Amino acid sequence: MGRLRAMLGTTAVRLSALYLALFAICAVALVFYVTAISERMLRDQTRRAVAVELSAISEVYENAGVVGLVRAVDRRSRQPGANLYIVAMPAGEIIAGNVASLQPGVLDTDGWTALPFRYQRYGSGETRNHRALAQIVLLPNGMRLMVGRDIGEPEQVRGLVRQALMMALAIMFVGAVAIWFFVGRRALKRIDHMSEASKKILAGDLSQRLPVAGSGDEFDRLSLSLNTMLGRIERLNEGLRQVSDNIAHDLKTPLTRLRNRAEAALTDSHDGPSHRKVLEEMIAESDQLIRTFNALLMISRVEAGSAAAEMSQVDLTGIAIDAAELYEPVAEEAGVSLTHAIAPGIRVTGNRELLSQSLSNLIENAIKYVDGASPARIEVRLETDKAGVHLSVIDNGPGIAGDKREDVVKRFVRLDESRSKPGIGLGLSLVEAVAALHGGRLELADAAAENAAMPGLKATMHLPGPIA
Repeated sequence: MGRLRAMLGTTAVRLSALYLALFAICAVALVFYVTAISERMLRDQTRRAVAVELSAISEVYENAGVVGLVRAVDRRSRQPGANLYIVAMPAGEIIAGNVASLQPGVLDTDGWTALPFRYQRYGSGETRNHRALAQIVLLPNGMRLMVGRDIGEPEQVRGLVRQALMMALAIMFVGAVAIWFFVGRRALKRIDHMSEASKKILAGDLSQRLPVAGSGDEFDRLSLSLNTMLGRIERLNEGLRQVSDNIAHDLKTPLTRLRNRAEAALTDSHDGPSHRKVLEEMIAESDQLIRTFNALLMISRVEAGSAAAEMSQVDLTGIAIDAAELYEPVAEEAGVSLTHAIAPGIRVTGNRELLSQSLSNLIENAIKYVDGASPARIEVRLETDKAGVHLSVIDNGPGIAGDKREDVVKRFVRLDESRSKPGIGLGLSLVEAVAALHGGRLELADAAAENAAMPGLKATMHLPGPIA
């Protein structure tokens, strides 16, 4: 009973009940309309047939008088399936016809009877009353002539039509109620599943997802939208947890060094160059911490989507050329050959600052880790195809092992072989976040798979297709 009450309280069931009520009203109106139309058509047909018959008998009366009228009525009354005929005296006494008795008062009118009347027929062998419609004509000598037609068959047809329509309506009503019940039950069951999943999510299990039946209806569309939102919330929470853990571990060391140096400066009784050196080291350490926090804030801002409002049409070709020219002197100073192959006229919808920062991070990483190669080379490449726009930085350094490529994009993650290099482990995390913000992705691949002369790493930002 409680489940039925809950089902009746759902919007889907209420809408179904409303549609069922409207359907029932329309169906009942249709039944009465069709019945009335059928009855009207049969009565019109009866009136036309009686009018034709009466016209023929009237012509006989005009030509042969009362005697010819009585003979014509008597002859027509004996034919199979004959109409109703009466010739009566002015006082109402029937002298010819095929009607044994008539409902009182019928012959008192002139013209069509307003309502069907009862009568009994000669030789019918039935005691029950029949019903008919008739037209009465008052003759010049005071006698009355009635020609009519039994309406039993039209009424039977009308009854059959109404019965058939009512039966069809009943079947449709039962079917509609059954469909309504099962649809409401199915909707309630899906809502229950969604409620159960929601309770687990509220309990803290963000890995739960709302059920998707695969039918593509509004429940599926709602579940898919909420699942996408839950996935993003889960990633943000996981990122927040990782950031908290990484801050606790990775930033503890520089803060400890900063404190130790300050304490050493306070305990040192000698003034002069030693104090200045300590202060410079503290400033350098503080700058590194500021850069770390700025990078974390930028990644959080990008992942939160707040930078999406600053999207516009940007010249990606110009961004790539500017970055390559900017880092050419840096690369040359590090003994690295920096070249570029940049397709002209490529424009995308994006954030110029973030795209420039991402490309700078990729180039800086390449310069930092390619110095072991001889000769060290880096190529900045921008190209487009049917799949979209591809912005790559390719080097011939040691590369990254395939099983570690997913780890290096995580925040503060640095491989053992790169611990001696400067950095905080946030560069690739920012690039991946920017690519995702622009509807793309970051791919780390083996450059040797494309060019044996460049056996290092190929870092590519795949972005949506260019603006035409």
